[in-house]
Amino acid sequence: MLVTGIKSKPVYASLRADLGGRYHLMLGMGPGAAALLRVLAEIQGSASSALQKTRVLLVPDAGAALTTIAFDHLGLSLVSPFPDTASLLAAFRLVLDESLMGTRLYVAGPESFIGLAMKIALEFDLNKDEIRAEEVGTLARRVYCIHCRATTENVRNTIVTCTGCARWLLVRDHYSRRLAAYMGVMADAEAPGELPPVKVVYL
Repeated sequence: MLVTGIKSKPVYASLRADLGGRYHLMLGMGPGAAALLRVLAEIQGSASSALQKTRVLLVPDAGAALTTIAFDHLGLSLVSPFPDTASLLAAFRLVLDESLMGTRLYVAGPESFIGLAMKIALEFDLNKDEIRAEEVGTLARRVYCIHCRATTENVRNTIVTCTGCARWLLVRDHYSRRLAAYMGVMADAEAPGELPPVKVVYL
């Protein structure tokens, strides 16, 4: 059964600039670009010189050209667009490997994107007070099968077929930061073939 209100479920706040940071690294996906632009405007208004120590990695939305122009108008020297999440995260690892003390990380986009970025950031031992995240866009979940350990992406239903073992999985609210995914458990374990109603809830 679904259990709501589990404390492991992340809670996100609106992004704000941390002007105490010496360097600013920003990751955005799709509509998350608007949140990053808001933070950049805040930095520009309070400490414009910090823009020269700011880098943006972005998977643009359909309006990619408009997004790029918006970032260019801020005078940023390092804005890198990527075609997909995987290529952005690969570049993110390389950037983190060269990052200096005093770097602040900002992440904006769907929760699945935030989770994957956070997972990498924690591997590099960034402190929680150095990371800020804002959830923007789809609520589709990344689901980890506890039976075969496969991960199913972009899940919108309360019950989903596992991409690894083909079991019907009940999508729980329990979230693992280590795995950057919600837990999926066999939905018809006690009565094979009998499933509770499937609902589309993670839009």
